[in-house]
Amino acid sequence: MRTSRRAAAVAAFAALAVGSTATVMAQPAAAAPAAPAAAAAAQAAYNGVCGSGYTVVNWADIGKQGTVYLTYNSGSGKNCVVTIRKTSGAPVYMFSYLGIPETGQGDYDGDYYYSYAGPVYAYGRGLCADWAGGISNQETWTYGSNCGSLTATRVTKDGGTTARSKVAEPSAAPRAGVTAGTR
Repeated sequence: MRTSRRAAAVAAFAALAVGSTATVMAQPAAAAPAAPAAAAAAQAAYNGVCGSGYTVVNWADIGKQGTVYLTYNSGSGKNCVVTIRKTSGAPVYMFSYLGIPETGQGDYDGDYYYSYAGPVYAYGRGLCADWAGGISNQETWTYGSNCGSLTATRVTKDGGTTARSKVAEPSAAPRAGVTAGTR
């Protein structure tokens, strides 16, 4: 039963990411090896919840509410996604999604949480990853990421507005300073 609800939720979120009432095409974004100091201050710090051996390989801001992180464990070949709020507070709807299109593997976690959603895992050694995170009415989806190609597609939703852009890969350098968090 849980699997069918999860599959339905993933399909619903994918439909939301693909279609919306307003679509804005953005210019390709240039990647920087590390985020500028001002941008880093706006991000939610990665909390290490994926476990030991996982390193941040990509990230995307979710408006000003938080950050979704894609991590990878080179020993196990698994990817992990976690969505982290910038500030904890009353529970809000949050989700983390990870999918590997080539194998059909993936996972989704969504509910009302205080500080983070996930972690979700899928085996992805040498394969492209589709990953996403959302907090309240804002969400960010990245397709065809971290598979050796030079660009991925990022879809960002803020209320009723959707922006699509090509982002250079990788879009993040590993982050230092793991902080513990509570769900």
